[in-house]
Amino acid sequence: MAHKVLIIDDEDDIREVAALSLESVAGWDVLTASSGAQGLAMAAREKPDAILLDVMMPGMDGPTTVRELKKNPATARIPVVLLTAKVQASDKKRFADLGVEAVLPKPFDPMKLSDQIAGILGW
Repeated sequence: MAHKVLIIDDEDDIREVAALSLESVAGWDVLTASSGAQGLAMAAREKPDAILLDVMMPGMDGPTTVRELKKNPATARIPVVLLTAKVQASDKKRFADLGVEAVLPKPFDPMKLSDQIAGILGW
């Protein structure tokens, strides 16, 4: 069975590259959302196996989106991997406190992305 991954990122090109990478390299089913609010609704409806979430987004940013996901019993257990261009030690600590599985740096290598996610989640 293919894993279902939801990508939440406000940048079209990042969503497209990540989706293509996960579909073509790993054969996973990929859903995409362009905002935190859209991602929350989609996560509750689709129950993905994991969420790849951008940190810096207008409106509802990644950390706020994670907190909202954790509040909802339907989405609280979905593992979240953050994507960010900012990976300072202080940010890592703050992100770890959110209960995310890992933080991956942007730009990411499309050919390695699925392996990185699979390794993090033990797939």
